[in-house]
Order: sequence, then C-alpha cells, then structure tokens
Amino acid sequence: MKKLTGSFRYTQWDPWLIISQIISIQCILYVTLGLTLALLGSIIGDTRTLDHIFEYHEIQVRDVGGRIVISSFVINSLCGALALWYIVQRTKQCMDFSSTWHVIHLVICWLYNGQFPTTFSWWALNIACATLSVFVESFYVYEQN
Repeated sequence: MKKLTGSFRYTQWDPWLIISQIISIQCILYVTLGLTLALLGSIIGDTRTLDHIFEYHEIQVRDVGGRIVISSFVINSLCGALALWYIVQRTKQCMDFSSTWHVIHLVICWLYNGQFPTTFSWWALNIACATLSVFVESFYVYEQN
C-alpha cells in the first residue's frame, strides 16, 4: 500500500481504511470534547457530566455552564480540523468525515435523550461546528501546498 499523503493516495476503495478513519475521528473528537469541557469546567469550579456532551438542552447561552458547552464544541471543531488533516489528509473527504461525525453524534444524542434533538441552539451549534472544521481543515491543507 502506498503512503497516504498528498495526491499519491492509494486509489482502490478500501472500506477498512475508511472505517478505521471514522472510528479514529470519533474517538479523538469525543476525547478532546471531554477534555475541553473538563478543563473549562474546572476553571469556573463546575463539574461536567456526559449530559454536557449529549443532552441537547445543555446548549444555551443563559448561563455560564451553557456558554462553556458552546465554547467547548467550537474549540473541539478546531481540534477536529487538525484531526481530519492528520488522519484523512484529503481535502475532498474532510466534509464527508466531518458530516459523518456530526450524524453519528446526532444518533447518539437521540438515543441518549430518548427523543430527537429539537432545539434551535443544538442544530445551529452543530452546523456551525461542522462548517468551521471543514473550512479550517481545507484552509490548512491549502496553506500546506
């Protein structure tokens, strides 16, 4: 198998590579999101739980806790752009992988809450974060070439 960088990528469809990349991106993004939430939560002296990641009602701007959740998701999208650049290394596929992460996150939130996320803030944040990670990754790859 050829080295997976630049335009000299292995050209055959490799489902095991794609599945391993999806799993890697999922793991990295959830770990960085959890660490970011824990770090920002410790600054204000608040404890963080899985609800802050998966409970869509936690995303709101009324209090500091909600703004920390929003900030963590935005910071995580920047980490996601770096993860996409490092793991996928293909600008053409960064939107696919970013969308995949957010669709899987939607399904997990749906299962965790027992109902489909219906708040505008949840949808706006996830669409903004997906867009941000795609643009940052694309810009970074463009600057490298």
